[in-house]
Amino acid sequence: MNFHIHLRTFDDEMADAWREYFNSPDVTVAVGDILETDTDAILSPANSFGFMDGGIDLVYSHFFRWELQDSLRDLLASEYSGEIAVGQAVVVPTGNSRIPFLVSAPTMRVPAPIDGTANVYLAFRAALLAVKRHNVASPQKITSLASPALGAGIGAMPFDRVARQMHTAYREIVLGDSAWRKTARGVLNQHASLLR
Repeated sequence: MNFHIHLRTFDDEMADAWREYFNSPDVTVAVGDILETDTDAILSPANSFGFMDGGIDLVYSHFFRWELQDSLRDLLASEYSGEIAVGQAVVVPTGNSRIPFLVSAPTMRVPAPIDGTANVYLAFRAALLAVKRHNVASPQKITSLASPALGAGIGAMPFDRVARQMHTAYREIVLGDSAWRKTARGVLNQHASLLR
């Protein structure tokens, strides 16, 4: 099955940073409104508790209505004791026919700067894995995912690092780049590359 990623931002410099790393016909980088993207799912970088009342999540809540936050928080309460960690993600139906799914993949436990962490990599990796799991379990497949710049707002991560961490997760999960995991040195080098 084909899978397409739409990377959207209002910032030209963020778009340029993505373009430095992503060179695939299956990834589109554009400056513009993420909610105007034709996509099966949209990524929410929220927080571990599913509150969608700040940043891009507030925009989503106004677009999809506040019931989406309630659905997400109900799912977290019933299946995760109310909280998912950075590095976990869930898929929630939006009730919107144009963008039917939201993938919640927190970049932070609570709103805070995350520069100096691998949180963007962990969140994007988790989102891509959640889509794969969804597509195995559900007859309604997710063939495209729209993502904002993870960690670039409240998280205060520099654009180049955001792009590098997102691309590293993409290479691993979508393209199957896992040779680095074969040795401890490979793992340490991969981690260091995320933070430089």
